[in-house]
Amino acid sequence: MRAGPSQEDIRRHNLGALLRHVHLGGPTSRAELTSKMGLNRSTIMALTSDLTAAGLVREELPRETGRAGRPSLVVRPESSRVYVFAFDVGPDRLAVARVGLGGVILDRRESVRRRGAFELDELTGALAGFARQMRRKTRADTVCVGAAAAVSGGVRKADGVVTFGPNLKAEEVPFGEELGRKLGLGLPVSVGNDANLAALAEHSRGVGVAVRDFIYLHGDVGIGGGIIAGGQLLGGHEGYGGEVGHMVVNPGGRACGCGSHGCLEAEVGERALLEAAGRFGAGQQGRDAVRAVVEAADRGDIVAQEALSRTGEWLGLGVANLVNIFNPEMVIFGGMLREIYLGSAAQVRTQLTLHAMAPQREQVRLRTSALGDSATLVGAAELAFAHVLADPLEVLARANG
Repeated sequence: MRAGPSQEDIRRHNLGALLRHVHLGGPTSRAELTSKMGLNRSTIMALTSDLTAAGLVREELPRETGRAGRPSLVVRPESSRVYVFAFDVGPDRLAVARVGLGGVILDRRESVRRRGAFELDELTGALAGFARQMRRKTRADTVCVGAAAAVSGGVRKADGVVTFGPNLKAEEVPFGEELGRKLGLGLPVSVGNDANLAALAEHSRGVGVAVRDFIYLHGDVGIGGGIIAGGQLLGGHEGYGGEVGHMVVNPGGRACGCGSHGCLEAEVGERALLEAAGRFGAGQQGRDAVRAVVEAADRGDIVAQEALSRTGEWLGLGVANLVNIFNPEMVIFGGMLREIYLGSAAQVRTQLTLHAMAPQREQVRLRTSALGDSATLVGAAELAFAHVLADPLEVLARANG
């Protein structure tokens, strides 16, 4: 017979659950934690005492109570003391943030990345350099408890190797291992696909909070996706789930970087929009170039309007296919797709009406990312904090050791 959980297992679980409530929900009173977790007051008091002693949370009197009697102490995350490093590697930018417990971005650096070959040593050196700059500015009592990176490419779940990235020009790259070595913190660097991590960020801190089934579509140079099903990320067997950008919507259409033709990415991505608007060329790339097309369309530029309309039709067809297959409650547009959707919402909705089945389309809500350009960094931070939330005391002890 399988043995039940030990008292230590239960304590570890409860510590992680309490810390997760405070990490995601912000300052929470003991009384609220008692109600949310279904535990008695003495157990909550013991758990908060352990987490306070470890330096993960602090307790203080509420600023205003409005109630008679003894106020319940408020438990707050130690955001300024306990932090992780979050990295974002996109086709044309590098970003690093120091993120405190509770999801507070304490410091941030960003630079332009020259498009082209994935130079592992150069990229990891630049990212580690940013992290060292930020770390030098921290107080002596702060502690880094994790690090994670969002990468615009396929990431193998077993070892975090970037196995393919057409828009990064990367293939079989041990990115996490090398970045961890350059950081020199004695901590592993977790790696995830940028769209998947952005989906997790929207689920925990964005427009998808409390939504159990949604699809997040992320646009950079290409198109990625993250699928939340039943409240969990749909990762797939090896971790490559959600590559909706390579769903074929136009057989025989435009060539795609993956080697196929007519992929959603090829018909909706940056190059397709800019070429249709007559704006593709030297100096005409990136999110600023996409925004310029949308702004031109708003001002009445006919060519820009037609390009946006055409792109919106392909985007709407892709959304209709996804709605038919996954029956999501919500579809969220992030990255450059946020601007493209806002400029072509009518075409997207028309295609959804024409091609999605009525029961699925009638309930689905179309929304834009609440986290904007920070979604991938926020998602990377949540991936880094996952180890702390699973076993708060063990992770902190290791980081301090």
